[in-house]
Parts: sequence; structure tokens; C-alpha cells
Amino acid sequence: QVQLVESGGGLVQAGGSLRLSCAASGSTFSIDYMGWYRQAPGKQRQLVATINSVGSTHYGDSVKGRFTISRDNAKNTLYLQMNSLKPEDTAVYYCNTAARVVDGIWGQGTQVTVSS
Repeated sequence: QVQLVESGGGLVQAGGSLRLSCAASGSTFSIDYMGWYRQAPGKQRQLVATINSVGSTHYGDSVKGRFTISRDNAKNTLYLQMNSLKPEDTAVYYCNTAARVVDGIWGQGTQVTVSS
């Protein structure tokens, strides 16, 4: 089993930056794809970005050019650097593995609020 803990959220003004972290523990050797997802109030959870074990990345259209996903396999940590933040980026951000997504397992997430 893999356990994930998100951190780094907060309140920031539009145009600002935040860096989210996701610390993994447990059976981390089994992790291939990891991703960041977000859910705004009243909306469905959406994919933000994914990265596989060799660093190949994919981004949702709304964050391309502004967000960067990365991972440090030695530290079992996933990151999301968010620049040029917009009020519409306000959401709870979750990290997850592909396997946990399939099984419907989600953590607490970290709140990101962008003020205009």
C-alpha cells in the first residue's frame, strides 16, 4: 500500500506562485504514473498533470505553460510548481497514483486559493 500526503497549499494573489509537495511512503517501488488532480467547489475532479517513472509528463490544457510537475524518486516526493496563478485555479489539489485512482482512493488534498 502507498500512502500520500499533500502539502504546500495556501492563499496567494493572482499572478503569484505556489509549490505543492506530495510525500509518498509504503510500497513506493510500485509507483509508475503519478499525478496531480484538483477539485473546485461544485465541479468534478479534473486532471492537472501526470508524470511517469522516467519523467515523461502530460498537462491539462488549462495549466500548460504555467504549471510544472516533477518528481524526486530518491525522496519519494512529487512536486507541482504553479506559476501565474489565476482565480480559476482555486481548488483542493490532490496527488495520486494510477492504481489508487482506479481503486477510488484519495487523500485529504491541500487547498489552493487564488485571490483576484
